[in-house]
Amino acid sequence: MMINEEFDDIEKRLWEQMGKLPTPEPSKKMKTRFHAMLDTYKAEVEDKKTSGLNIFLAKLKDIFTYKPSYNWAYAMVLIAMSGIVGYFIGTPTNQAVADQNDVKKLSSEVQEMKEMMMLSMLENPTATERLKAVSYTQELNKVDDKVIDALLTTLNSDPNENVRLVTLEALVQLGNNPRVREGLVQSLMKQESPLVQVALADAMVKLQEKRSIKQFKQLLQKEDLNKAVKGKIEKTIQVLS
Repeated sequence: MMINEEFDDIEKRLWEQMGKLPTPEPSKKMKTRFHAMLDTYKAEVEDKKTSGLNIFLAKLKDIFTYKPSYNWAYAMVLIAMSGIVGYFIGTPTNQAVADQNDVKKLSSEVQEMKEMMMLSMLENPTATERLKAVSYTQELNKVDDKVIDALLTTLNSDPNENVRLVTLEALVQLGNNPRVREGLVQSLMKQESPLVQVALADAMVKLQEKRSIKQFKQLLQKEDLNKAVKGKIEKTIQVLS
């Protein structure tokens, strides 16, 4: 007990003595050194920005050579480029007006790259990648015949049922296109999956495509037609008639 009290007393006196020590005055060169360090730091940051930009541009150039295994990189580049194009189009500055032709050209190149990536991914052996490819249809400003034909081929021949269903949804969104509507009607006799057959029946009702009635009646002649699908088709014919 005595030892603890003595220790506390010594500690108290030590703190009292430390409190009496004079506080050192800042060096006159402190401010100068601080600003010198700050300027150095700013210069290093700017150098890193410049170096980082050069590296980014070099990598961007390399990415433009399509590699199926780098689909994620293509997606990121397309998003970034689309954002840049959108910014310049929407910014009414003199520079933007002066570069309007260049912006249009860049926008066209982005469109072509998206289409190229989508068509390439549709041939990927992985179903997940093909699903991503179909989803990129929404990113295209204009869907041409080449894309439509690729989607119809996927709908009719892809081995994965989920890919065919998602492709059908994408095509229905393009239902104003006569080529799409004709392709969907012709697809009715090419489908063996009950789920896809039912989804096509719903699509024909949604698009009010009366030309599909003939195809549905032919489909009803199949002896191995699923009973549930048969009932769905009969109701669809009644709705469309």
